[in-house]
Amino acid sequence: MSFGDPKNPYGQQPGQQPQGPQQGQPGYGYPQQAPQGVPQQGYGYPQQQPGQPYGAYPQQPGYGGQQPGFGGGMPELAHWGLRFGGLIVDMLVLMVPYILVIIGGAVGDSFGGILAIVGFLGVIALAIWQVYQEGTTGQTIGKKAVGIRLLREADGSPLGFGMAFVRRLAHFLDSIACYIGWLWPLWDEKKQTFADKVCSSVVVKAG
Repeated sequence: MSFGDPKNPYGQQPGQQPQGPQQGQPGYGYPQQAPQGVPQQGYGYPQQQPGQPYGAYPQQPGYGGQQPGFGGGMPELAHWGLRFGGLIVDMLVLMVPYILVIIGGAVGDSFGGILAIVGFLGVIALAIWQVYQEGTTGQTIGKKAVGIRLLREADGSPLGFGMAFVRRLAHFLDSIACYIGWLWPLWDEKKQTFADKVCSSVVVKAG
């Protein structure tokens, strides 16, 4: 059977070139060619967003972003004098209901007993409220008066009520070694007490 035989099932004529894919058309099994000047994205790369210039991919979380709370950087740390001033103000505020306890004890009768109970409950309530404010806003009455704030060292957010309460308990470490922990911010690089180091907190200027 010759190629020019009309009975040829392939219909191939002599001298005729085999037909293949037209020029410029990709064959089967080959990757599609991207238009000239447009980079082709490989597998595993972020998808291009509509209206976004080629080569500009969306910012990935955790890379190059700013930390919440501290924003462009940590504020100036509060020096020891401001911290001590805030502590004194908080102690004076706590003395207001405690005076009722002292007066009630001095009176000694039933009225004095009522004053003492009211004063004692006032001390407890005020102390809890101070811890709550410190945990949620970073400021007690004293800290707000002197312009400082207690924040989480990692991201600049408030400690929360639970961790603020734990920090109050951790002040035991500041007192146990001849109160040296209270003075530690004088020479510490991060101006932290022992309680601050345990709870990963810093005290900064409120600004």
